[in-house]
Amino acid sequence: MTPVLVVLNSGSSSLKFQVLEAGREPACLFKGLFEGFPVNARLTIKDPTGAVVEEARWGGGVKFGHENALMHLVSWLRAHQEGRVLRAIGHRVVHGGEAYGGPVLVDDDVLRELDKLSPLAPLHQPHNLEPIRIVRRRLPDMPQVACFDTAFHRTQPEIATMFALPRDIRERGVRRFGFHGLSYEYIASGLRALHPRLADGKVIVAHLGNGASLCALKAGVSVATTMGFSALDGLPMGTRCGAIDPGAIFYMLREMKLKPEEAERILYNKSGLLGVSGLSNDMRTLRASAAGNAQARCAIDLFVYRIVREAGSLISALGGLDGFVFTGGIGENDPATRAETTAGMSWIGMRLDEAANRAGRPLISSGDGPTILVMPTNEESIIAQQTLSALQTAT
Repeated sequence: MTPVLVVLNSGSSSLKFQVLEAGREPACLFKGLFEGFPVNARLTIKDPTGAVVEEARWGGGVKFGHENALMHLVSWLRAHQEGRVLRAIGHRVVHGGEAYGGPVLVDDDVLRELDKLSPLAPLHQPHNLEPIRIVRRRLPDMPQVACFDTAFHRTQPEIATMFALPRDIRERGVRRFGFHGLSYEYIASGLRALHPRLADGKVIVAHLGNGASLCALKAGVSVATTMGFSALDGLPMGTRCGAIDPGAIFYMLREMKLKPEEAERILYNKSGLLGVSGLSNDMRTLRASAAGNAQARCAIDLFVYRIVREAGSLISALGGLDGFVFTGGIGENDPATRAETTAGMSWIGMRLDEAANRAGRPLISSGDGPTILVMPTNEESIIAQQTLSALQTAT
């Protein structure tokens, strides 16, 4: 029997997954998405070529959530196992805190520690942990591995992780962690194969999507990033505000009389592209509306301005720039954001090949300035590799 892994990336209303052969280089067999929880759930499964092999819907008011989805996936795998056996499940977990600097086999103690980090990533951590709990309840003998978005940034120098706060506050865990690490690890490893000279240099990776951040890589390791203590920091995002003066939050609490929970909901769920535009958190919608909607245009402009401004700080941390990589849903698919960002960074010699950019080619720079690349990310591949590593370490 051929061992396979399932990799899960769970959100509040969705469950993204891949099924991979558990070889030295895990190979994708199927990828799929459950979405529309809890009352309009639908499933699409594709093979590695992108061909749809399964579709299903649960409408008509039928409640269908993460547990239903996981059990449906297990049943589907059993029906399509064709000589394969499920060996383990790997999970994307946004926050590993200070305790976990690499993948870990989940037990009750690990789960309790990860649950304590939920206030630091309220949009993600609870939903990342829910499938782990379901599998432990329904398939108690199934090995599960947690893989962390924070772990990749453990290479940063201590000074890059510090806030200017009293020592006793830092000793209680208030520090910069950084996120999107699984994506950045994939890009760093991909650069090694695609562009070895650049991989050894000074590179900024822009993971731009509904969640967005930048990471400064020096010889493939993280030296600085825009997200900090929580996944709220740094760039404006789909619904998150990004970096904000803490005094503005105190003002919201004291003068506007908001409860902490209300302020948190505004900062995480009602800000960013959605809050500024008053229209949508989807860049495609904003681009389509920008010509006739000043607020949509403003949201786009602020997003790009902050990318360019934050990139300047990372160039300082790197001491120069050899390359810039766009990835994530917006980074990979929106030529306009790439063009506007590059124009804002022309001061460092970045030049765009406009035809290559419009065509979405991997190399979109021209001239002898920093190399500009577009690279699709694949967090699931990294989770699969880390899951195998954790299983091997455990045995």
